[in-house]
Amino acid sequence: MPWGQDSLSRRDALERAAPKEADTTSVASDVPPIKQLALRRTSVLRSQWSKMVALDWSKDSQHILTASQDGYMIVWNAEEGYKVQAMKLPVLWVLCCAYSPSGRLVASGGLDNACTLYNLAERKKPYDVPMAKRLLRHKDYISACRFASDHELWTASGDGTVMQWDVQSDQVVSTLDAKQGDVLCLQMSPTDPHTLLTGGTSALVHMWDKRTAGIVRTFEGHRADVNALDFFPDGSAFATACEDSLCRLFDVRTGSELLSLDRPPPRSAATAVAFSSSGRLLFSGYDTHKMCVWDTLRGERISMLHAGHTHMAYLGRSPDGRP
Repeated sequence: MPWGQDSLSRRDALERAAPKEADTTSVASDVPPIKQLALRRTSVLRSQWSKMVALDWSKDSQHILTASQDGYMIVWNAEEGYKVQAMKLPVLWVLCCAYSPSGRLVASGGLDNACTLYNLAERKKPYDVPMAKRLLRHKDYISACRFASDHELWTASGDGTVMQWDVQSDQVVSTLDAKQGDVLCLQMSPTDPHTLLTGGTSALVHMWDKRTAGIVRTFEGHRADVNALDFFPDGSAFATACEDSLCRLFDVRTGSELLSLDRPPPRSAATAVAFSSSGRLLFSGYDTHKMCVWDTLRGERISMLHAGHTHMAYLGRSPDGRP
């Protein structure tokens, strides 16, 4: 079954059974299980010398941006799997990358405490894209970066803060600070432009209102670092991947935990997580070369796949919903 071809959403099931106050798995007990999942590998993107640590999709789903610890950030043709553009990074130890909505700008961050931007429209040749600017205000490594628009960029850092940048002026517009350890992941709501989530070494997830730079809600439950986050497609829930090997689903509106998903032994850190375009499926990656596919309606594991020869650093769904 492709990622987006199921007709029943978690919200439909929960609202239908709300008067019964049942738990989420019993709510969907009458939903037929997914007996067979048709997943196939379409291409393999290989960096030259070192592992890829981050990726992002262009908004039109035609290109993939990757960052690897060989010191390069590369734009790939998503359909054919060949390299379109390469950018030499100022630091080998890159940790994140991001595509702007227009596809003109790309950004990366890492252990140099800076977020570096490149303008693809100013390229001189495929391996010569001039650095557009470096954003320097964080006091520790940049763990995540996300464009809200071509003019608005968000960065998360090991210094415990998240900063909103005006890309044109290179100025910090606002700073979010929960004062609770390193921030390891950052995710924007797909439906509410004012909401974002952060997670990190505090084992907490904070939901923020960008207009007030304040915490709206704190989600508890994990016992170790929260490594990754992904919003449910309609923004009503989100999933986490944690160092304690668990992936959890939370309801944004109530703050309650909907599901706790644990892979079979041996247990290992959950490092990446992503929903399908419908939200029926959840993909989780681990540091033992494995990826699990979960049915979020029934709370069941459908499949476990071998993900390569190293730990899975990142999972990302294309904007058009294709695997």
